[in-house]
Amino acid sequence: MAPFKSDENATTGEAGGTGEAGEKARGGRRKAARYVVPVTVVGVAAATIGLVPAFAGSGDPDLPSVSAQELIEKIAASDVQQLSGTVKISTDLGLPDLDGLASGLGVGGATGGEGGSSADPSARLTELASGTHTLRVAADGPDKQKLSLLDEAAEYSVIHNGDDVWAYDSGSNEVFHATGAADGTEDSAKDRVETGAEAEDGADRKSGTVPENVPATPEELAEEALKAVDDTTSVTVDGTAQVAGRDAYKLLIEPKQADSTVGAISVAVDAETGLPLKFTLTPAGGGAAVVDAGFTEVDFSAPSAATFDFTPPKGAKVTEADDIEAGYGKAHGDGRQSEPDEEFGGGLEGMKAIGEGWSSIAAFDTGAEGLPTETSGNGDLDGLLGSFGDEVSGKFGSGTVFSTRLVNVLITDDGKGYAGAVTKDALVKAANADR
Repeated sequence: MAPFKSDENATTGEAGGTGEAGEKARGGRRKAARYVVPVTVVGVAAATIGLVPAFAGSGDPDLPSVSAQELIEKIAASDVQQLSGTVKISTDLGLPDLDGLASGLGVGGATGGEGGSSADPSARLTELASGTHTLRVAADGPDKQKLSLLDEAAEYSVIHNGDDVWAYDSGSNEVFHATGAADGTEDSAKDRVETGAEAEDGADRKSGTVPENVPATPEELAEEALKAVDDTTSVTVDGTAQVAGRDAYKLLIEPKQADSTVGAISVAVDAETGLPLKFTLTPAGGGAAVVDAGFTEVDFSAPSAATFDFTPPKGAKVTEADDIEAGYGKAHGDGRQSEPDEEFGGGLEGMKAIGEGWSSIAAFDTGAEGLPTETSGNGDLDGLLGSFGDEVSGKFGSGTVFSTRLVNVLITDDGKGYAGAVTKDALVKAANADR
């Protein structure tokens, strides 16, 4: 983690300074988002989210004073290998319900149609980008994790056990299977289902339980937030709280830059283990939290070994990840079907960063001449595009800004893109300066 400037002294409720452990907290992976509207918006949101004010239980605990730097170091040093619990996550990006849109966007195998699977995590877990969800999580070291997404009618689970990753959708009785999760190779199966067992830099993800790029637990969200901490950030300890029956400190992260759409991030950190228990991101524009994720129950004892066992139920449709990969891009004559970004314009080209800190903007070339003028044929998708796209103009020409409560994306008529957790005016300013 890059050094950040101390606001005042190093006591409870005041900011911290720098430290070697911060590098560990900041370390991580950054992957270029794919250009599919509005998947770009959701993807950038997932990559930049790491923000929130945590709620306190009845009676805030009386804990020893700690500085912000010491609390960050406590998070970095946390080495929780075993846990089980329930996480409630609410996401309000200001997007319409994303259910049913995956097929229109051509994402993964969301529809379970030919060559795809409704159990494919690369598409299914995009549900976490909107609404309120209950997750059951379990971990026993870097080789065994399980995440279950619960709803009223069905359960969806992703299980990582050694070399295998299984995903099961009880509603459709479909199973997705990938291998190679523990060998460290960059094969197609691991690319599609990165379970978090190992980071690309070789660092353990500890209790990580979901595919990469879909942060869902307070720990994963907090890691993303700490990556953004630098001298454009105010970091303080904001008292204490009780979360899931555990005593916790509240770390408050606030951008200093006025054009950031992030208001504040609050992370409730377990006083004993250093594990983030709750994460809340509030927008600069006010209102309800954009992301609010926290444990409602947590147990740090080892889960039963049977938790990570999985055998496809009788009659279930089983789809192998390698078979889906082999189905991509028949139009290319190499056994792969065109992926969504290829169909739309070839993906992101020459991505670069403009600005720094919380005002950083990703600039890229979509590879297309602006947005398609014809409808997609999917009413939900067309309605979504029209509902949060605003025309803008400047020295760069003209374009469309797609907005959420956190992330804005500008696509110019000549195919350039600018995205970030910044205001619309900041995007237009960046586009003007980039010409």
